[in-house]
Amino acid sequence: MKNTVIVGAILAVFMISGTPLDQFPDAAITNGLIRARIYLPDSKDGYYRGSRFDWSGVMPELEYQGHTYFGQWFEEYSPTLHDAIMGPVEDFSPVGYAEAKTGESFLKIGIGMVTKPEESKYFYATPYPVINSGVWKVKQKADQVTFFQKFEDKAYAYEYKKTIQLVKGKPEMVLSHSLKNMGTQTIETNVYNHNFFVIDKQPTGSDFIVTFPFKLSGEAEGTGAFGKLQDHQILFQKDLVNDERVLYRSLQGFSNNAKDYDIKIENHRTGAAVRISSDQPLSKLVFWAAPKTLCPEPYILIKIKPGEAFEWKIFYQFYVCDRK
Repeated sequence: MKNTVIVGAILAVFMISGTPLDQFPDAAITNGLIRARIYLPDSKDGYYRGSRFDWSGVMPELEYQGHTYFGQWFEEYSPTLHDAIMGPVEDFSPVGYAEAKTGESFLKIGIGMVTKPEESKYFYATPYPVINSGVWKVKQKADQVTFFQKFEDKAYAYEYKKTIQLVKGKPEMVLSHSLKNMGTQTIETNVYNHNFFVIDKQPTGSDFIVTFPFKLSGEAEGTGAFGKLQDHQILFQKDLVNDERVLYRSLQGFSNNAKDYDIKIENHRTGAAVRISSDQPLSKLVFWAAPKTLCPEPYILIKIKPGEAFEWKIFYQFYVCDRK
């Protein structure tokens, strides 16, 4: 308990680009094994108000057995900067973008309606102005936080529910989602979790091993000197520094069975490890890593007709692996 208080005090005064991290609406949860802190969605005062990631579930801290799993990996911060974000955050591909003309709006689930500028195609880093973020509500218990977003607009309407729960008596976290289409247009999108892991503040490199249940194939984009695929694993050939990156835009080898959504990340220097799985199959798999974060990005396909709903879960099991 004493260590937890000390860590909390240090983090409370930590700052990003002069901005105190404790000034934003947040919630702390624990199940006695895992401790986590979560920023709450707020269109005026929220930590994240960008147009890329779902506003619910931004997580600057998670600790298990003295190991830390999320945190700051970027240098610059503003509430609308697309990637000034932390934790197992999710991004829904745009809905209605192709049909929208310049100056009109399109939908980003978990955010709302945003304005389309004059551009040739959608770009995730564009700071699209948010013009309708719907209505957010939050309910908190000791071991969980539930977010509700009710959204209505001319073309689309939905009810989105997301619960972050720390499972009783287990070193496990579950992200449970429900998306109900309340409008007249079909909602078709892909959602992926970017999983911005910052594990024990260790540099991304040879101490990490990322393992999948299938044999991997895919081409690295100009980063083959830093990482490699070896059967079921992604390995790092050196510690990444400065602007070095590892990027696989399309990893192959998975089936349409949910059992292939099963990813293990282990750091064999500190022993911190996590297993990520889901009750839905993969529709696409990306992997990206930078010096301070490594990110398996598993995608799920969603298609919901008016009046219907879609539910999915993502499971995080934290454990300690063998050390070197």
